[in-house]
Amino acid sequence: MQRAAAAAVRALRGARVPPGRARVPPGWARSAAARAPPRGLLYGRHGEPAAVLQLKDLEVAKLGDSDVHIKMLAAPINPADINMIQGTYAILSELPAVGGNEGVGQVVKVGSCVTSMKPGDWVIPADAGLGTWRTEAVFPEETLLRVPGDIPVLCAATLSVNPCTAYRMLADFETLRPGDSVIQNAANSGVGQAVIQIAKAFGIRTINVVRDRPDLPKLVERLMSLGADHVITEEMLRKPDMKDLFKSIPKPRLALNCVGGKSTTEMLRHLQPKGTMVTYGGMAKQPVMVPVSAFIFKDVKLRGFWMTQWKKDQMHNKDSLKSMVESLCELVRKGQLTAPACTEVPLEDYRTALEASMKPFTSSKQILIL
Repeated sequence: MQRAAAAAVRALRGARVPPGRARVPPGWARSAAARAPPRGLLYGRHGEPAAVLQLKDLEVAKLGDSDVHIKMLAAPINPADINMIQGTYAILSELPAVGGNEGVGQVVKVGSCVTSMKPGDWVIPADAGLGTWRTEAVFPEETLLRVPGDIPVLCAATLSVNPCTAYRMLADFETLRPGDSVIQNAANSGVGQAVIQIAKAFGIRTINVVRDRPDLPKLVERLMSLGADHVITEEMLRKPDMKDLFKSIPKPRLALNCVGGKSTTEMLRHLQPKGTMVTYGGMAKQPVMVPVSAFIFKDVKLRGFWMTQWKKDQMHNKDSLKSMVESLCELVRKGQLTAPACTEVPLEDYRTALEASMKPFTSSKQILIL
């Protein structure tokens, strides 16, 4: 983590590559002096992102024997990115730091000892804390993971956090079989959209809870188009009408919670006996409240999940991470997994992207195009 954070202040920049299937920019054939200076979104103290982030020129890093020089293509703005800048996340980068934990870049040059990737390859972060909101970077080989270059760039840019989180939660806590069901709140989030699609691909049915909003019919239509079986509001979750819903779908064995508060308590009521609720976020900033009866009479299990910790646990052997990413990329190729609804924003307009990403009821992920 410390090495990655140190690398965050040693980045480079090359020619801008538009979204799509990228290649090494022609500008890289010219001398370093002919290229535009490297830039990135740097913060030297914690606080609200709009107040502490600055678009600055960054120093050119020297390529070491085990390093990889990449041209960043695209990087999303995730809630964890905001929390890290605010100083409220479980892990914090050494300051000054470049923002961003996710994204995709293209390899420009590799050190003499690098064996897992070559110029032209696409790579994504293998762990959090690299600082992806930049135009160019030099990172240690072990902090990157190669991905196929035949998938859409926005899928690659948003692959390493939300789809991986969804995949692991569906795979690791209950043995789900085709026909089983899962219930989740914040179903319009990046993780929620990935859960819907991955579950659909494996024949698992989903009950998706969202907050009521002015454009609810449009949101319901989008989630249904992704493969959702049912989309309901939190208010409906608390009504007796839920009994009718379970006439056509079995009660869930797995509940996925990233809200907390009343939403969590209500989802628990519909969980099968001995089912599992996995909490991976707390958007409502309220505790998880569990009735005593849920423990005594239903023997439910409460678990937590953090993708960053899972990756740290796998660092000694990346086979599980590589296998998961390969499985997700195969779903992308088959058209069974798409990027979340995205808004592409030039790096120069980062303030607009930050503002949009922090608005309530936002269903479009802000993607910085680098």
